[in-house]
Amino acid sequence: QVQLVESGGGLVQAGGSLRLSCAASGRTFRVYAMGWFRQAPGKEREFVAALSWSGSNTVYADSVKGRFTISRDNVKNTGYLQMNSLKPEDTAVYYCAADRSYSTVLHTTPISYDYWGQGTQVTVSS
Repeated sequence: QVQLVESGGGLVQAGGSLRLSCAASGRTFRVYAMGWFRQAPGKEREFVAALSWSGSNTVYADSVKGRFTISRDNVKNTGYLQMNSLKPEDTAVYYCAADRSYSTVLHTTPISYDYWGQGTQVTVSS
Protein backbone atom coordinates (compact mmCIF):
# COMPACT_ATOMS: atom_id res chain seq x y z
CA GLN A 1 0.00 0.00 0.00
CA VAL A 2 1.22 3.48 -0.89
CA GLN A 3 -0.07 6.72 0.54
CA LEU A 4 0.62 9.99 -1.25
CA VAL A 5 0.53 13.49 0.20
CA GLU A 6 0.87 16.56 -1.99
CA SER A 7 2.09 19.95 -0.83
CA GLY A 8 3.40 23.19 -2.26
CA GLY A 9 0.26 24.61 -3.80
CA GLY A 10 -0.80 28.20 -3.33
CA LEU A 11 -1.65 31.50 -4.96
CA VAL A 12 0.78 32.91 -7.51
CA GLN A 13 0.66 35.62 -10.14
CA ALA A 14 0.75 34.79 -13.82
CA GLY A 15 4.33 34.21 -14.93
CA GLY A 16 5.35 32.94 -11.51
CA SER A 17 6.55 29.53 -10.36
CA LEU A 18 5.61 26.87 -7.86
CA ARG A 19 7.07 23.50 -6.96
CA LEU A 20 4.70 20.79 -5.88
CA SER A 21 5.88 17.86 -3.81
CA CYS A 22 4.38 14.40 -3.45
CA ALA A 23 5.59 12.53 -0.37
CA ALA A 24 5.03 8.79 -0.49
CA SER A 25 4.85 6.24 2.27
CA GLY A 26 5.86 2.69 1.47
CA ARG A 27 9.12 1.63 -0.11
CA THR A 28 7.42 0.29 -3.23
CA PHE A 29 6.78 3.82 -4.50
CA ARG A 30 10.30 3.92 -5.83
CA VAL A 31 9.52 1.14 -8.33
CA TYR A 32 6.23 2.65 -9.53
CA ALA A 33 5.74 5.11 -12.33
CA MET A 34 4.19 8.32 -11.11
CA GLY A 35 2.02 10.98 -12.62
CA TRP A 36 0.55 14.41 -11.97
CA PHE A 37 -3.02 15.29 -12.88
CA ARG A 38 -5.14 18.36 -12.34
CA GLN A 39 -8.81 19.15 -12.10
CA ALA A 40 -10.39 22.56 -12.50
CA PRO A 41 -13.93 23.29 -11.25
CA GLY A 42 -16.53 21.78 -13.54
CA LYS A 43 -13.94 19.94 -15.61
CA GLU A 44 -12.68 16.40 -15.79
CA ARG A 45 -9.38 15.39 -14.26
CA GLU A 46 -6.68 15.86 -16.88
CA PHE A 47 -3.20 14.51 -17.35
CA VAL A 48 -0.24 16.81 -16.72
CA ALA A 49 2.93 14.71 -16.66
CA ALA A 50 4.26 11.21 -15.95
CA LEU A 51 7.64 9.82 -15.01
CA SER A 52 9.05 6.30 -15.00
CA TRP A 53 10.28 4.71 -11.78
CA SER A 54 13.91 5.34 -12.77
CA GLY A 55 13.29 8.92 -13.78
CA SER A 56 14.64 8.30 -17.26
CA ASN A 57 11.38 8.56 -19.21
CA THR A 58 8.86 11.39 -19.13
CA VAL A 59 5.74 12.45 -20.95
CA TYR A 60 3.95 15.79 -20.73
CA ALA A 61 0.64 17.21 -21.78
CA ASP A 62 1.05 19.64 -24.67
CA SER A 63 -0.40 22.43 -22.54
CA VAL A 64 2.49 22.27 -20.04
CA LYS A 65 5.37 21.12 -22.22
CA GLY A 66 8.35 23.41 -21.84
CA ARG A 67 6.97 25.02 -18.67
CA PHE A 68 6.57 22.11 -16.22
CA THR A 69 9.15 19.54 -15.16
CA ILE A 70 8.38 16.28 -13.37
CA SER A 71 11.06 14.63 -11.27
CA ARG A 72 11.53 12.30 -8.33
CA ASP A 73 13.97 11.46 -5.57
CA ASN A 74 13.64 7.76 -4.80
CA VAL A 75 15.87 8.04 -1.75
CA LYS A 76 13.47 10.55 -0.24
CA ASN A 77 10.43 8.73 -1.68
CA THR A 78 9.20 12.03 -3.07
CA GLY A 79 8.02 13.23 -6.43
CA TYR A 80 8.01 16.80 -7.68
CA LEU A 81 6.37 19.01 -10.25
CA GLN A 82 8.22 22.25 -11.01
CA MET A 83 5.84 24.69 -12.64
CA ASN A 84 7.21 27.79 -14.35
CA SER A 85 5.60 30.54 -16.43
CA LEU A 86 2.27 29.80 -14.82
CA LYS A 87 -0.91 30.91 -16.54
CA PRO A 88 -4.41 31.51 -15.14
CA GLU A 89 -5.58 28.42 -17.04
CA ASP A 90 -3.23 26.32 -14.89
CA THR A 91 -5.52 26.99 -11.92
CA ALA A 92 -6.73 23.64 -10.58
CA VAL A 93 -6.37 21.09 -7.84
CA TYR A 94 -3.23 19.10 -8.58
CA TYR A 95 -2.99 15.41 -7.73
CA CYS A 96 -0.07 13.02 -7.76
CA ALA A 97 -0.62 9.37 -8.51
CA ALA A 98 1.30 6.10 -8.65
CA ASP A 99 0.95 3.26 -11.15
CA ARG A 100 1.78 -0.15 -9.68
CA SER A 101 1.47 -2.08 -12.95
CA TYR A 102 5.23 -2.19 -13.70
CA SER A 103 4.30 -1.32 -17.27
CA THR A 104 7.01 0.21 -19.42
CA VAL A 105 4.36 2.49 -20.90
CA LEU A 106 3.75 5.81 -19.16
CA HIS A 107 0.00 6.17 -18.83
CA THR A 108 -1.90 9.40 -19.32
CA THR A 109 -5.35 8.37 -18.13
CA PRO A 110 -6.49 8.51 -14.49
CA ILE A 111 -7.90 4.99 -14.58
CA SER A 112 -4.38 3.61 -15.09
CA TYR A 113 -3.20 4.84 -11.69
CA ASP A 114 -3.79 2.94 -8.48
CA TYR A 115 -2.83 5.36 -5.71
CA TRP A 116 -3.80 9.01 -5.36
CA GLY A 117 -3.07 11.88 -3.05
CA GLN A 118 -5.67 14.25 -1.69
CA GLY A 119 -4.68 17.12 -3.96
CA THR A 120 -3.24 20.59 -3.52
CA GLN A 121 -4.82 23.80 -4.83
CA VAL A 122 -2.92 25.94 -7.31
CA THR A 123 -4.41 29.33 -8.15
CA VAL A 124 -2.83 31.59 -10.75
CA SER A 125 -4.04 35.17 -10.82
CA SER A 126 -3.93 37.32 -13.93
